[in-house]
Amino acid sequence: MLESSRLGSPKSPHPLDNPALGSLTGPHAHFAERRGRVLRYPVDVSPWLALPDEPDGADWADLAALVGPGGEVPLAGFSGRTPDGWEVTFDIAGVQLVDDGIAAAPDAEAVRLGPADVPEMLDLVERTTPGPFLPRTVELGTYLGIRRNGALIAMAGERLHPPGWTEISAVCTAADFRGEGLATRLILAVGHGIRERGETPFLHTAAGNTNAIRLYESLGFRLRRSTRFMAARVPENLGEGRAVGVG
Repeated sequence: MLESSRLGSPKSPHPLDNPALGSLTGPHAHFAERRGRVLRYPVDVSPWLALPDEPDGADWADLAALVGPGGEVPLAGFSGRTPDGWEVTFDIAGVQLVDDGIAAAPDAEAVRLGPADVPEMLDLVERTTPGPFLPRTVELGTYLGIRRNGALIAMAGERLHPPGWTEISAVCTAADFRGEGLATRLILAVGHGIRERGETPFLHTAAGNTNAIRLYESLGFRLRRSTRFMAARVPENLGEGRAVGVG
């Protein structure tokens, strides 16, 4: 087991073991909102936040202060135990996959998406539910889309960015255009851009999303590890300065 203390760990973990921490202390440090050892993205950028590898009571108290009483805290990738009194609001199994030889290539039909495209991107996400995508998520990296008759019908882009790695996320296709291989093309195109920077693509998805996992594996991704996607609610009565117990 990885050992850690409030002064740091003598053995460095893999960057993908805590990818949000690697992102917010690395390439995405300019986004980081911090309290103590807890970091998060602005709430209109991404729901991901970063706890230390083995958070202690002081870390949970800092997280509670950062979010506020009654606030819901996303804990993607966290595998430990939440403190007493914190209600777990959802908890599903996930997987993390890494590039193991994908045929990354640019796509002639894919166009770069930016802030002006966000209303259409949000609409496509609402209709296809690929996972969290917020008004400023587009700032996290490169997003590519495919349009037909001017309408955005498919997209994919970059999210977490620990050193040397970039996550492919928000992969989605409008219902009327599924089965045409658009998601595959966009994944490979986004992966090409990541590879061109000398970095390695990776992905997260729900463990129960077997169709997506089969697609990713067929493209050349391999399973690296199992993970969890969970959230918990800060107790309403957690007053400032109150100790947070973690058993």
